[in-house]
Amino acid sequence: MHVWKFGGTSVGKPERMQSIRTLITEDNTRKIVVLSALSGSTNTLLAIGEALKANDDGEANAKIDSLKAHYDGFIGELYNTPEGKAAGQQIIDNEFSFIRSLTRVKPFTLKQEKELVAEGELLSTQMFHAYLVEEGVPSTLLPALEFMRIDADNEPEIQYTQEKLAEMLPQHDDKQIVVTQGFICRNPRGEVDNLKRGGSDYTASLIGGAIRADEIQIWTDIDGMHNNDPRIVKNTFPVRELTFDEAAELAYFGAKILHPSTITPARMFGVPVRLKNTMDPSAPGTLIADRTSDQVFKAIAAKDGITALYIHSTRMLNAYGFLRRIFEIFEKYKTPVDMLATSEVSVSVTVDNIDRIKEISDELSTFCSLEEPDYDQTIICIVGNFSADNEGVAVRVFNAMKNIPIRMISYGGTESNLSLLVHSRYKAEALNALNEGLFSV
Repeated sequence: MHVWKFGGTSVGKPERMQSIRTLITEDNTRKIVVLSALSGSTNTLLAIGEALKANDDGEANAKIDSLKAHYDGFIGELYNTPEGKAAGQQIIDNEFSFIRSLTRVKPFTLKQEKELVAEGELLSTQMFHAYLVEEGVPSTLLPALEFMRIDADNEPEIQYTQEKLAEMLPQHDDKQIVVTQGFICRNPRGEVDNLKRGGSDYTASLIGGAIRADEIQIWTDIDGMHNNDPRIVKNTFPVRELTFDEAAELAYFGAKILHPSTITPARMFGVPVRLKNTMDPSAPGTLIADRTSDQVFKAIAAKDGITALYIHSTRMLNAYGFLRRIFEIFEKYKTPVDMLATSEVSVSVTVDNIDRIKEISDELSTFCSLEEPDYDQTIICIVGNFSADNEGVAVRVFNAMKNIPIRMISYGGTESNLSLLVHSRYKAEALNALNEGLFSV
């Protein structure tokens, strides 16, 4: 069984949704199809929520009217029969009736906001399933809210998902296509919640791991994961094979095609992940699995919004426990560290979340001195096969970066990642220089 996930741009137009139907029925492979909301819907729903929190009912209702008009037009082009159009219209009317009911809830809380945002996926999956029914495709709609749940730490309960799907899927053995929602779930209180932005990828991976799928396919509007950011660098190309570790590094450090959490469940259960292009289905895309090629340099990604902290203490000299004390403070304030560099008396770290930076700095100041943090930094992550036997890896990287100031370096923590910290104003120059230095023939 396969799990195929289609993102917002892949379902964002009626003709694209129709093309998905063709894709998923080209062979007899049984599939769970995970859909995101139509492109733009989640942002509009969030904007409606903001208006309701501000008690601006007029603005909220105007946005609801505009969004409903978009969906009304969408179903007019999606379905081919009067029966199909009527079924689609009933879905739209029902869901927008619920959306309007939320405008009458005062005060409008986070609970209602999460219910509102979930409507994007509830709409797209119902509309698509109704289209499959119209086309005579043996299919069923399996609500994600019945098998996807997070715990008190907002982590998915994969054991719960395994057990629920083991109960539910056999009831639909006669259906070739099982449609479900990405992104949405329930929390420990049974309320509608979500896996955060980009969580539809995560949903697909969680489902794929839970059912031990033969393969997970993530369909987007680009041909696999590229070796560099095509928005900034010319002449990028798709990377055909990556290991789970390589893909996880790239996703975490800024490769936009893949949600950072996606790889974890797939790697846990050894399920290959294939990144495919909805606009060019014949393209091979990128395969993420245990195996990979021997190519030294695979890809580059960049993560913005980084802050560097510089921590000094003479008591670190020949001492133990100093690093432990530092990282206990970051743990206390739930602030992950991305990069780390040390000397005998100094520690430099980077973080991408500065919400608790004052509290962290205040506690660190009780036993060490701090420099002024460097804001507006970017981590450049270079991924590849950097085993100890490969010569010249660092030389090639530093030759490419010879004209660009580097603030921190992380190399040797894994055999797949070399990271550099630069000021964000050098990001584009660094990505282009590395592309030229590492990938040009």
